[in-house]
Amino acid sequence: MSSSASGLNVSKKNIFEAIKKEINDSNSCLDVKELCQLAGVSRSGYYRYISEEAELTRTLKEAKDRQDFALIYQAYNYRGYAKGYRSICMRLIRMGTPMNHKKVIRLMRKYGLKCPIRKANPYRRMMKAMKTDAIAPNVVSRQFKSRGPRQILLTDITYIRLNKSFCYLSVIIDPYSMQVLAFELSESLGIDFVLLTVKQLMNNHLHSLDATTIIHSDQGSHYTSVKFRELLKDSNLRQSMSRRGNCWDNAPQESFFGHMKDELAPYVSSWKTFDDVKYRINDWMDYYNNDRYQSQLRGMSPNEYYHYLVTNKLPSALTKYGQN
Repeated sequence: MSSSASGLNVSKKNIFEAIKKEINDSNSCLDVKELCQLAGVSRSGYYRYISEEAELTRTLKEAKDRQDFALIYQAYNYRGYAKGYRSICMRLIRMGTPMNHKKVIRLMRKYGLKCPIRKANPYRRMMKAMKTDAIAPNVVSRQFKSRGPRQILLTDITYIRLNKSFCYLSVIIDPYSMQVLAFELSESLGIDFVLLTVKQLMNNHLHSLDATTIIHSDQGSHYTSVKFRELLKDSNLRQSMSRRGNCWDNAPQESFFGHMKDELAPYVSSWKTFDDVKYRINDWMDYYNNDRYQSQLRGMSPNEYYHYLVTNKLPSALTKYGQN
């Protein structure tokens, strides 16, 4: 409050507060002029008090907005990856400062903080031309979560720009928990890195798989190859494929790649070598599995959600703030 307002006589301030309360009372039949006359104060003094009080309220509100936005910005930049408002809200819970999503949206708009917008992958058509005739039936039929965790696994390849060329990423995810179970980065499109992804899956998660587990992919040449089909057979895994040219048949995988590329976009221009890309991919995969919270997973990260499915125990942060 300004010096004139702070210097008000306490009794006069109380009078102005009483007048304000009376004016706000819907049952009051007196106007400001009459109330000021009855109280023995001037109307100009009352209006000055109201104006200074409003200015103080605006100042305090702006200070609170800036303080809250600092927390939002901290959550937005956590581990170096931009986030949308849902992810920010879930990160704020982990920071011990939960915030309503409407408030987060308002402050992001107010201070010009924008979340990344996914773009279509223009290179998908390259893989459509690289297929053979060894097509497996679409056993999954878009029922990605109908069988529980580790029962349906999705795999695909995406392209990551490096200077004027590309490197290639093979990933296997569990659409039930949205965990990345295995991934391999390659400088070429040879089949070996796809086979290594499956071998990594078997090495790290064999204990949670069984003879009913399905690997679902598109009809790209890697997945229709003899080597890939034989590896699945040797690993006791069943094979399923999307219909030709139908991205919805592998929608969770497509969505995963879209979010990944949006969040890696700020780093692409700084990559000079394959090792630069590999370092960032490794870091982002760790971030995604452990610290990228998702509303579809009840506000948990993929690893947290799988742990919850297995143990029925919520993360301590969600328990503390009464989530879920």
